[in-house]
Amino acid sequence: MGRLFGTDGVRGLANGDLTPQLALAVGEAAARVLIADAPNGERPVAVVGRDGRASGEMLEAAVIAGLTSAGADVLRVGMLPTPAVAFLTAYFKADMGVMLSASHNPMPDNGIKLFASGGHKLPDEIELQIERLISEQAPWQRPTGAAVGRVSDHLEGQSSYADHLLVATPNPLDGLKVVVDCANGASSLVAPDVYRRAGAEVVVIGASPDGTNINEGVGSTHLGPLQAAVVEHGADLGIAHDGDADRCLAVDASGKPIDGDQILAICAQALDEQDALAERTVVATVMSNLGFHHAMAASGISVRTTAVGDRYVLEELRRAHLSLGGEQSGHVVFADVATTGDGLLTALHLMARMADTRQSLAELGSVVTRLPQIMINVPVRDKDRVAAAKPVAEAVRRAEVELGGGGRILLRPSGTEQLVRVMVEAPSEGEAESVAQKVAAAVAAAK
Repeated sequence: MGRLFGTDGVRGLANGDLTPQLALAVGEAAARVLIADAPNGERPVAVVGRDGRASGEMLEAAVIAGLTSAGADVLRVGMLPTPAVAFLTAYFKADMGVMLSASHNPMPDNGIKLFASGGHKLPDEIELQIERLISEQAPWQRPTGAAVGRVSDHLEGQSSYADHLLVATPNPLDGLKVVVDCANGASSLVAPDVYRRAGAEVVVIGASPDGTNINEGVGSTHLGPLQAAVVEHGADLGIAHDGDADRCLAVDASGKPIDGDQILAICAQALDEQDALAERTVVATVMSNLGFHHAMAASGISVRTTAVGDRYVLEELRRAHLSLGGEQSGHVVFADVATTGDGLLTALHLMARMADTRQSLAELGSVVTRLPQIMINVPVRDKDRVAAAKPVAEAVRRAEVELGGGGRILLRPSGTEQLVRVMVEAPSEGEAESVAQKVAAAVAAAK
């Protein structure tokens, strides 16, 4: 079996790559690795939630079967954002959490995200243990009779999560009008409710999940409808979530996008002014624009850089006892109050900064002067082999010479798809486009 876990759990075409049989095996193996030794001989507990994909019902049933077959009790919390499942894993003092979602991927895909006790993402070594158990398929002593796990519904978890978000909001959002696009996903109920309770006037789009329309032309990967709605309704800003609401992008009052780098910079400055930014340091990934680094340096804030993936941001935050980190894609982690990226918490902090300073989002976002950045996704058959190919490495070397010290290039295999991503930043868009196309051509030739 190849590597099962990507940068954010197990993901693939539901009932194709990700079958009920595999979901059952993941649930069973995860229970054995993570919660077989629950303290004091107590029956271990797992929280299970999902987004609104039709396949989530099937895969939820399979995962629950795997968990209960290993002797774990299951608290089924229904359709909730990924960060809500992480929060509820800690809130219910559960031994693990499971979220069924493929995040921003199209509806036919789905995924399994696992959380350890406390709501933290799994380290690589735990994922490898789970994979080994699945691949070995060795006989083991299964619980029987009363030792088999039980399932109970806990739909009140949404209310507990909403209360947690409101407590963590720095100040009321009075006077703000926001359009929220829920991507027809897991935040469709809780996000509009929380933003209203925090004091904002809320217009809602993309909040009618029917099992098949998640991320379909809406949400953080399709900003057009949100941009139009913000202008139409004369709103102060728009908030775009993805299917499982662990990320947040925004648009200002004119409909101009505000990306994760800008959001992270705004939040970093806010925490720094409140003396709440630990070590005056923020964590970002290698994908963050050079303009973000320049903005943080101008504010006296240090930046630590990790590999792409919010799990790596989380690991660095925990290792160094830091309070804030995030990605250009809109994953932002407030480590003092959350164990994973939370799009709703991010939006609340962003809007609280606007309400507190009485500045527009355009004014706040201008702290980051972005270098032109071109991203080309090249479909390949074997992303890791192609990314390591000698002709590709030589193309990257030539590109670095061409850019000199005025830009940078990053080439990496996708964590979730058979793609190699080519990212180039340069002083001008034309130069960035030219360099990116040359490297992308080398990648395509090597596929």
